[in-house]
Amino acid sequence: MSGLPVGPLVDATPRPLPARTALRGTYVHLEPLHLRHAPDLWRAAQSADDSWTYMGYGPFADEAALTRFVGEFQAQQDHVVWAVRPVATGMVSGWLTLMSIEPKNAAIELGNIWFAPVMQRTRAATEAMFLPLRLAADDLGYRRLVWKCNALNAPSRRAAARLGFTFEGELRAHLVVKGRRRDTAWFSILDDEWPRARAAILAWLDPANFAPDGTARRGIAELRDAL
Repeated sequence: MSGLPVGPLVDATPRPLPARTALRGTYVHLEPLHLRHAPDLWRAAQSADDSWTYMGYGPFADEAALTRFVGEFQAQQDHVVWAVRPVATGMVSGWLTLMSIEPKNAAIELGNIWFAPVMQRTRAATEAMFLPLRLAADDLGYRRLVWKCNALNAPSRRAAARLGFTFEGELRAHLVVKGRRRDTAWFSILDDEWPRARAAILAWLDPANFAPDGTARRGIAELRDAL
């Protein structure tokens, strides 16, 4: 040994790839994205042009264009994409993915999150993001959970912090998206941080945390700080 500092030893066993199977929660069901979801998604996308601002695609000119995108998106082999169906409405109102999957490094990203306005700031939206994270960390043993977004996307940055991700920094001029420079903000949750993040999210999702009018009694950050 040279005596130079090195990182800690870890379990270097490659992690399994996530399967394209349904995930069911209390407030939301996640279904592998399919062409049959396109009509619901088109309805959900109406009057939602601002929701595409920081996405690499959209808005779509018509239902046919969205359907073509869904067909291509769900067929790509480098990520797993789910349609998001809130239990309260029964209508598919968004999608999200596990992507940038690195089994050898035990790293995986939750990304490509698009929620229609009807889903935003709901229990279904929080649980929809939680279910793939729990799958990756608890069931598959990934050590590094990643979130990244356009550095200008303030709502996405807030969502990452709320879920317990730690800000790592920005890559300047990282991408060109829709003809514009994109600086990318990076966040992560590591395996030793996940239990606390998981407990806070589950405590927030608990029906007992909600008043009769549906408002949360305590926020996820407050619950996490109390752990």
